Amino acid sequence: MGSVEDALQQIKRGTDEILVESELIKKLKKGKPLKIKAGFDPTAPDLHLGHTVLINKLRQFQDLGHEVQFLIGDFTAMIGDPTGKSTTRPALTRDEVLENAKTYEHQVFKILDAEKTTVLFNSQWMGEMKASDMIQLAARHTVARMLERDDFNKRYKGGQSISVHEFLYPLVQGYDSVAMKSDVELGGTDQKFNLLVGRQLQESYGQEPQVALTMPILEGLDGVQKMSKSLNNYIGITDAPNDMFGKIMSVSDVLMWRYFELLSFRSLGEIAGFRQEIENGRNPRDVKFLLAEEIITRFHDAQSARNAQQDFINRFQKGAIPDDLAEVILEIEQDDISIAALLKMAGLTASTSESFRMIQQGAVKLDSQKVEDRALVLARNTTVIAQVGKRKFAKITIK
Repeated sequence: MGSVEDALQQIKRGTDEILVESELIKKLKKGKPLKIKAGFDPTAPDLHLGHTVLINKLRQFQDLGHEVQFLIGDFTAMIGDPTGKSTTRPALTRDEVLENAKTYEHQVFKILDAEKTTVLFNSQWMGEMKASDMIQLAARHTVARMLERDDFNKRYKGGQSISVHEFLYPLVQGYDSVAMKSDVELGGTDQKFNLLVGRQLQESYGQEPQVALTMPILEGLDGVQKMSKSLNNYIGITDAPNDMFGKIMSVSDVLMWRYFELLSFRSLGEIAGFRQEIENGRNPRDVKFLLAEEIITRFHDAQSARNAQQDFINRFQKGAIPDDLAEVILEIEQDDISIAALLKMAGLTASTSESFRMIQQGAVKLDSQKVEDRALVLARNTTVIAQVGKRKFAKITIK
């Protein structure tokens, strides 16, 4: 398993906080494989790269010889994680949870070693609990401690409702650690409170408390807000190779290093070498190519990564129109249509105001010619190839 110092350096890569580091060192010095827990509630069917920050860390633990316990929170998903929520979130039905969970196992094994991973569902033990058992569990924590949680505290002080079942979520997640006898639990920085509840409950049940390891929340393509499907700033791990490549290339040169640290399996020394090469004049685009190639190979294959890179070069450096060009037929009642309305109706922009903004930025082309006139209209029975930005194309026929 190597030296404790080397293992600790690898574990600390990209990590936000380790509670408590001295306890982790003590566990590592035992020289035995540790049980590493991470739980995911199947609240949506697909994972994005933000989710894989945690999964990548699990893989690092596997490579160090430890046992990964991948927990699918099919029971907790029906409660609904209140973390960061300003209102009570609706609970999912059992059928919705199971449908979403089906894809999780397939997706995570693109990163984790299936033979070294134990997949568990917390309904295995929570589903067997009686009402009296749940009451006894609830007796091991206090309302005062629950209200120390930032989101609960804000809602309480703001006069917003907190349902009693929401208090159960941290308790159930914490009890998962008891049931699994976990040595280390991983979670995002927003899960710190829940992870610490796990430590407290393990002590209450006479177990050695787990180490809580938090990972940072990955910023989305905008470089500001966390990666999220609802914000449409995400890269899905099931995205098509060309889409994935284009999105990664749209990441800023500054954010690229954050993605290298949290998403790449390259050594920190190699990444530091890339930084030095760019300072010495290497084009950042070439280094970003390497990041995109690595990630697409992980979730697809090497040939798909090479094809996606060539498609990107053809499309954006040589001005080629993609082969898989979407065809849109717009039926209008009048004799013509404004360029702003055309782009919106074709799905290339979200609104006419966005159309105007993209035109002003010089990001709109018709038949490879830049559009500069916001008042441009197109007549019925016209077909054009429209482009908005670097990635959005459509062949539009007006009828």
